[in-house]
Amino acid sequence: MNTHARFLRVVLSIAVAASAAMLLLPGTAQAAGFGRKLVAGGLDFPDTFTFTPGGRIFYGEKASGEVHIVNPTQHTNQLFFRVPNVVSNGEQGLLGLALHPDYPKTPLVYAYATRNVGGSLRDQIVKITDQNGHGKNMQVIFSSKTVSGSYHDGGRILFGPDGMLYAVQGEAHDAGNAQNLRNSAGKILRITPSGKTAPGNPFINSSTRDRRIWAFGVRNSYGFTFDPQTNRLWETENGPECNDELNRIVKGGNMGWGPNENCGGSSPGDTNNSGPTPRILPKRWYTPPIAPTGAVFCQRCGLGAPSGGRLFFGAFKTADIRRVTLTSNRLGVAYQRVVFTNPNGILSMERGPGGGIYFTDPGGIYRLIRT
Repeated sequence: MNTHARFLRVVLSIAVAASAAMLLLPGTAQAAGFGRKLVAGGLDFPDTFTFTPGGRIFYGEKASGEVHIVNPTQHTNQLFFRVPNVVSNGEQGLLGLALHPDYPKTPLVYAYATRNVGGSLRDQIVKITDQNGHGKNMQVIFSSKTVSGSYHDGGRILFGPDGMLYAVQGEAHDAGNAQNLRNSAGKILRITPSGKTAPGNPFINSSTRDRRIWAFGVRNSYGFTFDPQTNRLWETENGPECNDELNRIVKGGNMGWGPNENCGGSSPGDTNNSGPTPRILPKRWYTPPIAPTGAVFCQRCGLGAPSGGRLFFGAFKTADIRRVTLTSNRLGVAYQRVVFTNPNGILSMERGPGGGIYFTDPGGIYRLIRT
């Protein structure tokens, strides 16, 4: 059974359990000295969230397209905006959120969603103006020309240290797209806050390639994050029935996924064997698959000295959070360990304004803590 099918089956079973329990119990679940503290419960599959500088939380509901604002200190939850015409079959839906780097001075909220546009499916990025806590004037700044179907839509969006918006679009369940530089599917993209091609992109002077591309050869990703010490981009990627990946993304790099992939090969790299060389191989492969999701770096995150500068990422299928120690030059992975198991899997992960690490599961938002 393919990873996407397993992922959907797990999503459905967990969503049903979460709906029944409503996940309202605060408490702490423990594993290897780590636990969780409930920030907001009773939510409806918040697969994306982000923080304002003042600590409020914008989160999105996958199926409804609704964006909500949680105020943790006042214990309020208000509807901000509903992205219209969101399609939520399979892995589709409202998949990513980001705030303008100069928010709230520039009060723009960005959302990535699969939408029905005139009867056709499109993966789109929209920007919404925040007017006193209410979303207004939605504008589409990116729209794919690839019909993604029910699988492999990607959806993570994040502003980088350079002020540009990074986004990942899955390869639309067609491995050939990942190596086709004329379209955006199977790529990590880099655009300006207004949706234009970002200066300095590797193919910006090409007339035969999508100039928004930052890296290619990507299958399907739910998480990436920037190393605050080096500004390098790290990404988690879902493989087929083998070889989930942890990657360090390189500008203009080919991550190797494409039509020649082969899970039955003798080498782990047989799922990264397509397109031009050199190919950027993963820093870690995971077989059997773990369905990796959100990722975040610990920088003064309050989790103790051994965690400083470490990369944390979640896995939905194995329902855990892993702590990754990088090599001394921060270009590779020295070792990793599972530090926390969450009963309902891990969706997204983010760093809060004070440095704390937060994550979501199908029913709530939590802070990762030491116990």
